[in-house]
Amino acid sequence: MNLRDGPQHGPTPPAAEAARWRLRDVELDLATPRIMAICNVTPDSFSDGGEHYSVALALKFAEAAARDGASILDIGGESTRPGATPVHADRELARVIPVIEAVRERVPQLLISIDTMKSVVAQAALDAGAHIINDVSAGRVDAKIFEVAFRTGAGLVLMHSRGGVRDMASYAHADYGDDPVGAICDEVIDRITLARAAGVAADQIVIDPGLGFSKTSAQSIALLRALHRFVDIGRPVLVGVSRKRFIGEITGVTVPALRATGSAMAHAVAVMRGARVVRTHDVAATREALSIVAAL
Repeated sequence: MNLRDGPQHGPTPPAAEAARWRLRDVELDLATPRIMAICNVTPDSFSDGGEHYSVALALKFAEAAARDGASILDIGGESTRPGATPVHADRELARVIPVIEAVRERVPQLLISIDTMKSVVAQAALDAGAHIINDVSAGRVDAKIFEVAFRTGAGLVLMHSRGGVRDMASYAHADYGDDPVGAICDEVIDRITLARAAGVAADQIVIDPGLGFSKTSAQSIALLRALHRFVDIGRPVLVGVSRKRFIGEITGVTVPALRATGSAMAHAVAVMRGARVVRTHDVAATREALSIVAAL
């Protein structure tokens, strides 16, 4: 079936006029950009640790996100903040599955994304009602995640990163030579190639350049400036800059939770440069920014 409901924001670049993202039994129209709301069901995320750390709190956020303009809720049970401790699959499942089931029942208009690097968690989340796998390692940590996407037909976000849970959000692996944008594009293409070889259809895949992950602030800014190079790869692009360190360095806002304005502005720039999905903690501010872009 085609997804009919949910707000749409922003202009339609010619190359994206017929862009659609296949998510199991749903096709999501990306001709205009979509907002993905971040729901971290963890006690230790970098900017909102504990904010949604119960089914009741997560549901409250999901209901507000839907009202404020989100089409997708991205639920994660493992933090990737610098120095984070890896979480066992059983604990991750205990965090996310009750939330997925509750959101599926109470806020059915939201598509559900599972933010995980583990194939077993991805499969269980899809069984519980999720539509999308958002893998910040793009299959590096667990290549079986490609098999899950192939078997289920779920949407698959392939985000660029390097390293593991403890250091992928640091600068430890941020050496890309003279052309960081080109090197990152090449690594993203390599991950797409591996996913396709595992049977994942092209229209299941969305790519994310991974701003703030294994990149210095200057590199993240360069990626945003050159976002057209990712658009040219030929798959819809997701951008998530919400509350990131480089936003704080630009704006001078040191508290991550107070970076909504700068984050919304950066997401507006991303949409103007071709992004079709933006991932944010602050849905209302982002919707307002994208509404201005649409008006222009």
